[in-house]
Amino acid sequence: MKKVKWQLILGVILISLSVLLYIFHYIIFKDIHHIFIYLMGDIAFLPIEVFLVTVVIHRLMSDREKKALLTKLNMVIGAFFSEVGTKLLIFLSDYDKNSNALIDHLSGVKTWTARDFKEIYKKLKSYQSDIKINPENLEDLKKFLIKKREFLLRLLENPNLLEHESFTDLLWAVFHLTEELEKREDCKKLPDADYDHLIGDTKRAYGIMILEWIAYMSHLKNNYPYLFSLAIRTNPFDLKASPVIMTD
Repeated sequence: MKKVKWQLILGVILISLSVLLYIFHYIIFKDIHHIFIYLMGDIAFLPIEVFLVTVVIHRLMSDREKKALLTKLNMVIGAFFSEVGTKLLIFLSDYDKNSNALIDHLSGVKTWTARDFKEIYKKLKSYQSDIKINPENLEDLKKFLIKKREFLLRLLENPNLLEHESFTDLLWAVFHLTEELEKREDCKKLPDADYDHLIGDTKRAYGIMILEWIAYMSHLKNNYPYLFSLAIRTNPFDLKASPVIMTD
């Protein structure tokens, strides 16, 4: 309410100032005809000015701000994969009985075109993993995620995540899995129903992470070739991947 009142007062002041200037112009030049000619010209141009300011300029500024925001968000996504995501994908793919399908699709990301990224992303939306983790390794997963708990919390506190729904979903899925595992004192002694519940949470995080990894690889290839180079040399779905660059 106070904001509206302030704007109303400002509007009255500006209109009054304009009227005073026109009166001052008439007092000096005594030419009402000249005043109305320019007044009508200014009014005629007003719709065009409104269009330029509210549509064209606003759109350009909005696109620029959105691009800058997405750049910051992709930095956050990069930090996630560097600290947690890539290691988690490697770990989970080892226990995914259907991982050969992922390897066939994702090992050749180095040569993908923009069209390839879109087609593979669309295709893997319906991917169904078959994860079977033995109790000992489930305990290892628990320890790894608990170590990364504070890091995940810091990412979730980023207010810009509201602009990236799919990555927010990924963080929540991984954080939920972390909490579920943390509540179990010993993952080696779980009833079958509870084990199946944890595997379901794991599959959810794994599926979203695969899609986010594809989208992030596309971003790196288009914008940061040097980061993309390292990413493909540590590709979690390429069995021959190595960070060490070998001569041909």
